[in-house]
Amino acid sequence: MKRTNPLISIIVPVYNKETYVRECVDSILGQTYRRIEVILVDDESTDASGAVCDAYGQADARVRVIHQKNGGPTAACVAGMEAASGGYYMFVDSDDYLEPEMLVQMTERLAGVPGEIVCCDHVVEKQRGTEEVKNGTEPGIYEGDRLREQIKAKLIGEEKKVIPLSRCMKLCEKSLFEGNETYYDYSLRFGDDTNLMYPALLESSRVVIMKDAFYYHYRYVEGSLVHGYDEGLFAGVERLMEAVGRTAAQKKAPDAARAVAREHCYMLMYVMKNELRAPDNGYRKRIQAIFGEEKIKTMLHNTPVAVTERSNQLLYMGMLYPGGVLLRVLRLILRLYDRR
Repeated sequence: MKRTNPLISIIVPVYNKETYVRECVDSILGQTYRRIEVILVDDESTDASGAVCDAYGQADARVRVIHQKNGGPTAACVAGMEAASGGYYMFVDSDDYLEPEMLVQMTERLAGVPGEIVCCDHVVEKQRGTEEVKNGTEPGIYEGDRLREQIKAKLIGEEKKVIPLSRCMKLCEKSLFEGNETYYDYSLRFGDDTNLMYPALLESSRVVIMKDAFYYHYRYVEGSLVHGYDEGLFAGVERLMEAVGRTAAQKKAPDAARAVAREHCYMLMYVMKNELRAPDNGYRKRIQAIFGEEKIKTMLHNTPVAVTERSNQLLYMGMLYPGGVLLRVLRLILRLYDRR
């Protein structure tokens, strides 16, 4: 393998994470791999996050700070890439943190070729404990037909992702993102990672899946955008699937139309779960309206999907048959789970 020692641009979108951003940036600056630049993109935070970023920019020459009008996470990532000087990008969420040897271990897997991505595992940090999460496919190097058949063909439309479509936990050669702006929907809040990474992964020439590489710590923040109730989630999922469908078609993803339909079904499980978490009693009417819509109902009944996880099986039954009694049972089960 070719030895490479590239400059890595680490891009950190920051929005109202004053509590966590110091631990995040300290873990980046503490990397044993030293050829880095850190780009902190303050997305018009209303807390002291922007001031914290400025303090790091003044204290360490490797840190640059961008303050921009609030445009959401994708806009912040794009702003960071436009300012980046490195040949490789890494994205880190501002409430997460890294193990010190993460970049050393990941750069050792680089071959120095255009279009390569190195993927590590991650640790979910919850208030009640931690959970190690591996990538959904075997460790190894994927290129050529193996990359197309075992990675690209399974990026979407699978119950368990072969690679999480998170922008984090990856070291990406920069050309993967060039020209992809046409696929981005900057209004997305749910699925913005997929919107950014799916086009890049479809363009990849070499993907490395590391083994037992739990270097990235993902903080599960209770009440965050991902884990709280979002009344606009269904509309967001529909916008996301429009973007994914356009990307799959134009980049000629393997089995594009069927894969997109399956992915849409899986994404609707998030919608079901979200509505079951609603704080009011109108959740049943909303669920019945969403899943009784002819277009949604037809797609769900005509798209074969594999649902193996027990919790997903129950959600899927609720989506297919959104009756009142079943929905009340599902809501009770979800509330009991959330209280654990």
